[in-house]
Amino acid sequence: MGRIQLEGVGKSYGGVDVLDGIDLDIADGEFVVLVGPSGCGKSTLLRMVAGLEDISRGRIVIDGRIANRIPAKERGLAMVFQSYALYPHMKVADNMSFSLRLAGASKAEIGAKVQEAAEILGLGHLLDRLPKELSGGQRQRVAMGRAIVRDPEAFLFDEPLSNLDAKLRVRMRSEIKKLHQKLGKTTLYVTHDQTEAMTMADRIVVLNDGGIAQMGPPSELYDNPVSEFVASFIGSPEISLFRAMSAGPEARHVQLSGGTTMPLPRPLDLPEGRAVTYGIRPQTITMAEDGPEAVVQLVEPTGETADVTLTVAGQDMVAVLPAKARLSPGDRIALGVPADRALVFDPETGGRLL
Repeated sequence: MGRIQLEGVGKSYGGVDVLDGIDLDIADGEFVVLVGPSGCGKSTLLRMVAGLEDISRGRIVIDGRIANRIPAKERGLAMVFQSYALYPHMKVADNMSFSLRLAGASKAEIGAKVQEAAEILGLGHLLDRLPKELSGGQRQRVAMGRAIVRDPEAFLFDEPLSNLDAKLRVRMRSEIKKLHQKLGKTTLYVTHDQTEAMTMADRIVVLNDGGIAQMGPPSELYDNPVSEFVASFIGSPEISLFRAMSAGPEARHVQLSGGTTMPLPRPLDLPEGRAVTYGIRPQTITMAEDGPEAVVQLVEPTGETADVTLTVAGQDMVAVLPAKARLSPGDRIALGVPADRALVFDPETGGRLL
């Protein structure tokens, strides 16, 4: 079993609350990713679960046991760090087996577990090498292997891919996800990269200002964010946001400057002239025969598509458009904006209106 429950968990440093009132129930076998801006407390929260940081309030329950005062080594968890944390003078096999040797495991058990982990991670041909002879991706696999041999109830990952180049990060994302599918172990994963979160998680927890801003499956957070913050944080390229005004309680559009309008799926039921923030995902925009007029400012090809920065009614936005359109700065185009994908927020509170 690998259920992890956080009940009213908080952390303070010198009277300053870093985290407060964190309630989270991670099911056995679930892959949960913590994301949020720098300094939001996601790594601190992970370290509290691991037992590397004391908690100031609340309790952490692991498989039905209150773990607040249980030492890290007795919690049945294995942590993989950003820095790999390998012993430079030990060969791969020795790094992977270190915790087993400390625990007094037999040579036969150690050999079997190291071989099994090496086979899972494709490290069999590297067991006699030192860390300095490995690439960054290989070192991270060794760190994962060291965690696997302990046969933990759950894995904790603290930004494990941030030291790798972009291409290797993509490959390692797949390897970690495959590892989770193969072992079926509960996984709590911290990252600053929301693309990692979207591609790997069963459930994403977005942290902000010391609390949980929203949690749910990746598609739910992308399609139905509860706030402007979550909408902006989840999705790449970032959602385009416009300063706009309600056109009246029965209007199915909002008003931008210069008479430009943006469609709504249904009326906002707000008085005319009320300020709102209108959001639309770049991936939902198309080129059309008729629609809001946009001026191309920048074209960034990404292969089959291009991230196109546009100006609409004096405000910047991004659209993901076909590269074959061969757009250039200065081009004027009409945009197709799907009303059913529009998001509307309160500019004062940041809360979702529509």
